[in-house]
Amino acid sequence: MTKEMIADRSTAFAESEGSTLDDTDAALAERLFSEIARRSADTLGVSRPAWSAKETEILDFLTEEARAEGLVVTADALDNRIFCLPEDAEATPYTLIGSHVDSVPVGGNYDGLAGVIAGLCCLIHQRRAGRRFARPVRVIAMRGEESAWFGPCYMASKALTGTMTDEELEATHKGDGRSLADHMRDLGIDIAPIEDGTELLPLSEIGEYLELHIEQGPLLVRERKPAAVVTGIRGNLRLKEVRAIGEPGHSGAVPREFRHDPVMATAQLLTRLDSLWAEEVKKGTDLVMTSGVMSTDPKHHAMARIPDQLTFSFEIRSQDPDTLERFEAILHDEISRISALTGVRFELPRPIRNAPAQLDRVVQSGLLASMEAIGQARYSMPSGGGHDAAIFANSGVPAGMVFVRSQGGSHNPDESMAVDDLMAATSILLNYVTRDATT
Repeated sequence: MTKEMIADRSTAFAESEGSTLDDTDAALAERLFSEIARRSADTLGVSRPAWSAKETEILDFLTEEARAEGLVVTADALDNRIFCLPEDAEATPYTLIGSHVDSVPVGGNYDGLAGVIAGLCCLIHQRRAGRRFARPVRVIAMRGEESAWFGPCYMASKALTGTMTDEELEATHKGDGRSLADHMRDLGIDIAPIEDGTELLPLSEIGEYLELHIEQGPLLVRERKPAAVVTGIRGNLRLKEVRAIGEPGHSGAVPREFRHDPVMATAQLLTRLDSLWAEEVKKGTDLVMTSGVMSTDPKHHAMARIPDQLTFSFEIRSQDPDTLERFEAILHDEISRISALTGVRFELPRPIRNAPAQLDRVVQSGLLASMEAIGQARYSMPSGGGHDAAIFANSGVPAGMVFVRSQGGSHNPDESMAVDDLMAATSILLNYVTRDATT
């Protein structure tokens, strides 16, 4: 074990009047992660599809484990699971700690799930010790956060806050082509209140929303820190499937000046956007862009054939809504210019938009104070990835987040996280919700 790992471990288990976690809590977390990984294993990594029987299986497993520890468990209108101490079952307002249990296809085991297990560790730690929280606490394990399955993200938190759109409900599954609404109905969920924009979770009863999540990036690894308090969350603009439409032809017989090649036109477009992105980064603009899906149809196209069509996804993210709007306009301008040059037509779907979110400054201050109280140096950073906390924050609920260091990136089977780092991050939450608590 390195000096850094020893230091991290001592930080994780620093004593602060019982408001940090211990080896027993770490062993519980490891067991839960291991069993859930086994239950959701894929050819590589794990797959827990949003709004699926597999997702329900994991929620049922967590329900059994929580009830065995003496917690009260209920299911809401979406069959999300809500956990709490028996004495807090009816109390309001309450602090809501949550995250999601679904994963991307062939993904990692910690994205989302780490936040749910962190919340359960806080509840079980207090239950075993016979202690109360400073204010009532509930933990929610949500369905359907990942956009990989249907296109829209934050599906459960949007439905809970009454902000899901009809277009999102009609988004189709990448595998079977059926709508999100149909998949919800398969699980016995009543779609009518969601279509009406009804709050399925009364927001006036939530004092604050807290979420722990793996960082999904390299900063905490580079800084050798186990945890951070999050300041804000990037918004995004997503185009699920752009179609570049050109003309087919023989790869050897058609000279360049006669071609309308959608692959080359798309390459020109993305190269130009990449150059503009680099210029924005040099100016200090918060901006990232990605084309995560791209293909020609292998049933019709071949090595010796100029394809007539290419489809690709495109996404931009920023913490600044003006940057998102400005770069969207740049995208349209560049498409018009390249279409005129190449004769290739680009058809864009209706964009999926998610607004940036600034997390509550008072909650941030409290989390940083708790970080310091348990022996960690104060450290904060923004989030490049999106999280359910953004939906709660933009719906008027004071929201805060804690990041935990992770290795191997995220949204892939190499994703990893040390349980000691999880305990360090979760101890921040536990200290925050137990300050001035009575036994």
